[in-house]
Amino acid sequence: MTEQHDSVNSTVAATAQRAVTVHKKGSQSPAEIIDRLPDTATPWQQDSAIRANYPFQKIDWNRRQNPMRTPTTQADGIGTFSLRKAMYYSRSMVQPDSTYRPEQTAYRHGVAGDPVPYSIAGDNLITSILLICFIIAAVAIAQSGNFLQRQLKNFFFSQREGTTSITETGEELRFQFFLILQTCLLSAIIFFYYSRAANGEAFSFAHYQTLSIFTISIAAYFVAKHLLYAMVNWVFFDKKKNEQWAKALLFLSSAEGILLFPDVMLLSYFGLSIQHAVIYALSVIIIIKLLSFYKAYLIFFKHNGLFLQSFLYFCALELMPLGVLWGAMVTMDTYLKQIF
Repeated sequence: MTEQHDSVNSTVAATAQRAVTVHKKGSQSPAEIIDRLPDTATPWQQDSAIRANYPFQKIDWNRRQNPMRTPTTQADGIGTFSLRKAMYYSRSMVQPDSTYRPEQTAYRHGVAGDPVPYSIAGDNLITSILLICFIIAAVAIAQSGNFLQRQLKNFFFSQREGTTSITETGEELRFQFFLILQTCLLSAIIFFYYSRAANGEAFSFAHYQTLSIFTISIAAYFVAKHLLYAMVNWVFFDKKKNEQWAKALLFLSSAEGILLFPDVMLLSYFGLSIQHAVIYALSVIIIIKLLSFYKAYLIFFKHNGLFLQSFLYFCALELMPLGVLWGAMVTMDTYLKQIF
């Protein structure tokens, strides 16, 4: 057995010597080198023959590119520095290491963890908007205290015939329109939390888009409701009563935004449960609707004693648009989660 092994080694050595002689005359491929070996040559012997006879290219790793973007030992010179040159063209402190092989890449991403759930408290944009709303509302309320007192005083009483009404200033109107926009935003945030708690978070696009769609939908509801009231009242009632109702409706819509603001603050930043937040929001909506029913009765139907007509008026122009809004919001929420 030993004699056979020695004979194989001597044969391989002789073949390798012949390959070297041929290699001096011209370059050989690894296949040609292996063909010159006997059939009994082992893979290790074939590897040794190739290493001894094949002209491997010597690579100076210090002159190669640095695709790993490792830290450099010294800064580029003034003449060679360029912002257009990639970072891996600079020399690295680990390039002289024998284990450094930039041509071999290995990607180890690890195990993906659970994503952090979205929250309004961690959203800088929504937090900034709510903070700005609070500051503007506080300043406006401080400057328009007499306006709020006058509105509350005149709300539960109907004006007599021939009484001149106090017109609202431009600042007071802008303040009320701002509060209505705040009502739309706060209602959208509450519905967003309710949707996540009821159906889970399944949106694949940004939460800003979701909140924007909900806010625009609620704003469209307010615009459509005010236009519907204006059309119906213009047909059946006189101009003075229509102005009284428009002011009362504007005041109620803006008051709804003030009452919903604490609910959103507690829900977003103080860990209020969605059940208690929804109960509070429903209570505010019910109170606002009852006050609107009472005010409509005082303005339009009290002197005629038409209670049934006032109830039908309230259901047709107040409850039905609210039901349409709720159905549209639920359908929109389901559609967005299924499509996107």
